[in-house]
Amino acid sequence: MKKNQIITHLSLEPHVEGGFFHRTYQSEHQTILTETGKPRPLLTSIYYLLSDDNPIGYLHKNRSDIIHYFHSGSPLTYHIIHPEGKVERVVMGKDLGAGQKLQLIVKGGCWKATELTAGEYGLVSEAVCPGFDYADMALADRETIQILFPDLPDELERLIKPAAG
Repeated sequence: MKKNQIITHLSLEPHVEGGFFHRTYQSEHQTILTETGKPRPLLTSIYYLLSDDNPIGYLHKNRSDIIHYFHSGSPLTYHIIHPEGKVERVVMGKDLGAGQKLQLIVKGGCWKATELTAGEYGLVSEAVCPGFDYADMALADRETIQILFPDLPDELERLIKPAAG
């Protein structure tokens, strides 16, 4: 299938961080987050797609751990900034012999950006526990990232969503 067929078939919509998504599951069971006192589903899951005309999932962090599962298309590069400032790059894709991963866990509190560097699309699923809520997500801005991580490589600048204007 082509990217537009997949977007239509999976009912994907634009995501605030870039790319396209569709929530496929939300647990009926809930937990109360001790930090906020607010209920969250125990688990949520989405499809997430980056395309050649929307190739970056901009730098952001989530409160919850997220497990990513590669499905199809071209490899996706994950740029992960750990809380202490260590930068890790992981490529998700089908070429296990080249070191690509079918599954990736990004711990809550890490900043991450996802990038499609070649091909028409890359499709993954994400499982979030406790479940995803936009209140638990923060998009990066240049000022915050420069304050938190003054020694980060300049190349990560392009992974910060441009300010609306």
